[in-house]
Amino acid sequence: MATPAEILALAGERMKHSLEAFSRELVHLRAGRATSGLVDHIRVDAYGTQVPLGQMATISTPDAQTILISPFDKSQTHAVEKAINLSSLSLMANVDGSLIRIRVPPLTEERRRELAKAVSKLGEDARVALRNIRRDSNEQIKKLEKGKDVSEDEMHHYLEQVDKLLERQLAEVDQHVAAKQKEITEF
Repeated sequence: MATPAEILALAGERMKHSLEAFSRELVHLRAGRATSGLVDHIRVDAYGTQVPLGQMATISTPDAQTILISPFDKSQTHAVEKAINLSSLSLMANVDGSLIRIRVPPLTEERRRELAKAVSKLGEDARVALRNIRRDSNEQIKKLEKGKDVSEDEMHHYLEQVDKLLERQLAEVDQHVAAKQKEITEF
């Protein structure tokens, strides 16, 4: 059976991974500005399998409205174009020789509001995931106290530590949400 310190460390690791997953999700949300994170996760039918675009091309943003993609294997240019055009991003890829240009149009006010709501929803999902980790850790610590492996005072000490850990992570989620919403509404 794990010690309370090990339970606390595991909770910290799980919360860190949950926060990293949340951050990755935010990168894929379009904020009106061209970023490589907008398209690098798109899966392309290449070589008989699905390959993430970021692994088969160089993605750059020469300006705030353009994404430039240069496939490593020039024969895959049309496969990349097709994958982008079929993606849920509603962006159109234009082939220019062996390069692919994507023009990122400015967001409408309605679309900005929708994206801000989506960011809030992702933030709430992240908060729920973090709270579930806290619940699991607290249950494990309480089981140790029931099994007389730790005293009641030690149990309360470790429960407080888990709560402090959760509060730090929730504050970080709130910072990410606020920054992304600001990015969406300001551009």
